[in-house]
Amino acid sequence: MRSALIHPRWRLIPPIEAPGAWQMAADEWLLERHSRGLHPPALRFYTWWPVAISLGYHQRRVPTTWEGLIWGGEVVELVRRPTGGRAVLHQGDLTYAVVTSGVGEHRLQSYQTICQFLIKGWRRLGVELDYGSAKRSEGDNPSCFATATGADLVLPGGAKLIGSAQVLRRGAILQHGSMRLWPDRELLRHLFGKDEELPTLPPSLPEEPEALIPLVTEALVATAEECFNAQFRAQPFSEAEVEEIEAFAACRLRR
Repeated sequence: MRSALIHPRWRLIPPIEAPGAWQMAADEWLLERHSRGLHPPALRFYTWWPVAISLGYHQRRVPTTWEGLIWGGEVVELVRRPTGGRAVLHQGDLTYAVVTSGVGEHRLQSYQTICQFLIKGWRRLGVELDYGSAKRSEGDNPSCFATATGADLVLPGGAKLIGSAQVLRRGAILQHGSMRLWPDRELLRHLFGKDEELPTLPPSLPEEPEALIPLVTEALVATAEECFNAQFRAQPFSEAEVEEIEAFAACRLRR
């Protein structure tokens, strides 16, 4: 398959807020289509509602207290990702997803190739990021944000801002990740049993999600165009594609 890093056109899918099961189905649908040569490389950003916890593909041990948990008057959904890693709380975060190919033979190399647009985009916003240094996720904490490996991005003080996960199929890669922007500390403590070090963004950035999200996505799209040497065409999911994704989501639930 032709390298997506020299592919002249990518699809930019405008931000969507939807339930976690639908979001995961959409990412996996894009991966399947791209791996079969039926869809160009794609970048999208999204948020989750209702609040959800996404579990890594191989993560089987889940605290019983997570079942039926209520937050904000809604049940906190448990959703399985097509990618690996540990649990991520999707509340107060912005998720990115990249579907592409031709980004390196080794997993860490492909992570760091893709993550360049995140590092450069956040730098435009006055935030310096670097890769985590842990060799792997350690300990019994089920939280993805409890450890920062070479696939994660941390602030100078060590707080993890972005946790990413990846899956490879037929030469195509899905990498998606959570950017922790305004998390609820009490909910995190309830889920994971102890305080996690939360990222602190510069005061120059707005605190309100409706102002911060467009600012972040605009910066990241600009640096993605630079890093992937591509032109982005904004194109929402069509009605037909939404129907396909919903059917895909139903199939995922039956697995």
